[in-house]
Amino acid sequence: MSLTAINTLTKISCVAVIGKMNNPMFIKNYSNEVDELKFHYLANISCDLIEAKITQSKYNDSYLGLLYIMEDLAVYGYLTNTKIKIIIILTISINPVKDMEMKQIFKKVHAVYSNLISNPFYDPDSRNITSSSFIKGIDNIVNTSFQNDVTPS
Repeated sequence: MSLTAINTLTKISCVAVIGKMNNPMFIKNYSNEVDELKFHYLANISCDLIEAKITQSKYNDSYLGLLYIMEDLAVYGYLTNTKIKIIIILTISINPVKDMEMKQIFKKVHAVYSNLISNPFYDPDSRNITSSSFIKGIDNIVNTSFQNDVTPS
């Protein structure tokens, strides 16, 4: 892969699941360039922006779209009907990300989360999500997203 192809590649750098009380339940860093603490900070900022967005107007869709851009990271949000926030942070690339692509990724993450909470052995009051099947599901979504984003050089 050439240097040009690497610079145009969109990739998911972090996936976060935030509880009803803005408690981080799952934050996973998929980037080698960004410190994990920065993703916790970005997820915390996102909670405030999501709250402001939903109180300003009524949303019919769970997908909240692009929340903000900080440096070379784009932060997208999704709110479930049970007030669980899903945040995906992308490394910004030359190629724009379409809302339909992000909606599909969020729906996949939401489905993995729904499978987790449907498990009768899962404790919904647990502070952290440690389920290996949940983590594998999220890893699979991250690894298969934006596979066709490389532009030939």
